[in-house]
Amino acid sequence: MKWLTLGKKLVVTATLMTLLLPASIGSAAAVLTEVPYSIDSSNQAGWWTPLDTYVTGNEYAYMAYNAPGSTAGTHKINIARRDNSGSWTNIPVMNGTTAAEYSDDIGHNQPSMARDGSGRFHVFGSMHTNTWRYFRSDSVGGSPQYHSPDMPDSTLKVTYPVLTTAPNGDLYLMVRGSDDANTRRNGVLYRWNNSASTWGKVAVIASAANRSVYPDDLVFDSNGDLHILFEWSNFPSSGLRHELSYLKYSPSTGIFSKANGSAVTLPVTNATVDIIQPLTGSEIYVADSGVPDGPGVQSAKLAVDSSNSPKVAYRYRESGSSIFSVKYGYVSSGAWNVQTVYDTSQTKAAIDITWTGSDKRVYYVTDTGTDRAFMAVNTSGSTWTSTSIAPGKPIERLAVERNANGIDILYLVDIKNLKLYYGKN
Repeated sequence: MKWLTLGKKLVVTATLMTLLLPASIGSAAAVLTEVPYSIDSSNQAGWWTPLDTYVTGNEYAYMAYNAPGSTAGTHKINIARRDNSGSWTNIPVMNGTTAAEYSDDIGHNQPSMARDGSGRFHVFGSMHTNTWRYFRSDSVGGSPQYHSPDMPDSTLKVTYPVLTTAPNGDLYLMVRGSDDANTRRNGVLYRWNNSASTWGKVAVIASAANRSVYPDDLVFDSNGDLHILFEWSNFPSSGLRHELSYLKYSPSTGIFSKANGSAVTLPVTNATVDIIQPLTGSEIYVADSGVPDGPGVQSAKLAVDSSNSPKVAYRYRESGSSIFSVKYGYVSSGAWNVQTVYDTSQTKAAIDITWTGSDKRVYYVTDTGTDRAFMAVNTSGSTWTSTSIAPGKPIERLAVERNANGIDILYLVDIKNLKLYYGKN
């Protein structure tokens, strides 16, 4: 749930292409709408959190994206806002009186955003071992302005910011921080105190010698506890990661724990954390040389069920396989279990998962084909059935958030045609 106040904003109207799709399994017919703003070719990532929603009688969506920059190889950061009537407003992210503009760096320099309990936008963008590039609205619903000096750890070199809104309107942010560049890159957690309008550091939550942490997702449950998902790689970095890991943080007690409830001491290492996907077969930590050919993890997302138990979707390449299959992880009797959702063809580093009641949905993207974006549902036991959510469209990246009305809001990126789609499923 998000309790936010909506401010008045100018509305830009445009002719939109709306597409009625076949009925999804376990859902009404999905609807896609082309966002009426140009995106940059750099608007693609697997780890990001570029989508937020807000429901207070009406439904709103906020889609942070990279727009074309003033020169080739650059981009500007924007937010596309959709109101309940379907009208759009483009909100530029500003650095003083000029639009925030940075060099392209696909897979790293993409925006993540969230709305706080006062209705202010918070955007982190274009950071690949850079110091903070943080922007916040000075008024409800206004254009975010440069506020990097407000962040703790001013010299920290930051990558992969993922953030979410707490039920009380606070924000939580996880990044990979490289202040100890000699042996490790840490997972660091921060909190925006909404009532005080200040950022503070919660803790370095994950750190191990000769390892780098890759943040994946943050999700709150109905108890107000924060569920945290991340991967590990060989130091300093690698396109292939390992030992997909989980933690739960209870802000009310300050305790970090595993899914079985046992407390952990911070910072966790890959030897002490709760591991969802352990090393298998010939899997080893390898240096960064592109994407090595061995087994490992690449991209993961998180949801919680009606009992506040974590559910995870992730891509994993098995020993001896040439493709990244789609996996589903869940907890039973205090232990992690894994099912295979899809393993027919190569997938992209784009995945997400939602859950309401008994309805779990895993979203993924295939590397080739006329239809590339799919939703898989668990039809019985360990059997999953997939349905196309964007027929005929070469979708390459996605993000999904289930809003407070129980509707999955889709963020779908078509890099080939430089189009961004909003969807309801």
